[in-house]
Amino acid sequence: MTFTAHEPSAAWQRIGIEVSQVLENIDPLAFGNFTQLFHDQSRRWFFTGQGRSGLVAEMAAMRFMHLGFETHVLGEATAPAVRNDDGLFIISNSGKTPLSAAFAEIARTEGAMIVLLTAGPGSPLAKLADATLTLASSTSEQFGGSLFEQASLIALDALVLELATNDAATYEKMRRRHTNMQ
Repeated sequence: MTFTAHEPSAAWQRIGIEVSQVLENIDPLAFGNFTQLFHDQSRRWFFTGQGRSGLVAEMAAMRFMHLGFETHVLGEATAPAVRNDDGLFIISNSGKTPLSAAFAEIARTEGAMIVLLTAGPGSPLAKLADATLTLASSTSEQFGGSLFEQASLIALDALVLELATNDAATYEKMRRRHTNMQ
């Protein structure tokens, strides 16, 4: 196999610009209101999403656990039943994902709070959600929902940062909760 030298594509810069544009369009008031939902750590939180959004949901669940929340990822063998006063956190680009919608219906029946991170503010999942944070990520050079997934991870890390309040004591507690088995 022969490799030839190419001009640098700077694809990472194009992706950075796309992600920056999505993050710059987050409504600060909506983000603040969304953050308020997580100030009560007594609520158990269940995270879900399908495909790569599901991987972002798993990463978010981990960070929320580091913050001290009781978290679970739907579909894991150790996830208990979603019940009244629990929270279901759904990540869905389209807001139309059938499995996530089915989970939302079950959670609604059980009396759980439903929060949604989506690019589809008028979607069926948004209509089921108690709270929605919208990431406007419709235009991208990237394949599929990559831009939404990247922006979701960064927005959720910003949410964790906001909840941690950049406090040394909080970070120490988070470090103690971090796995020691890797």
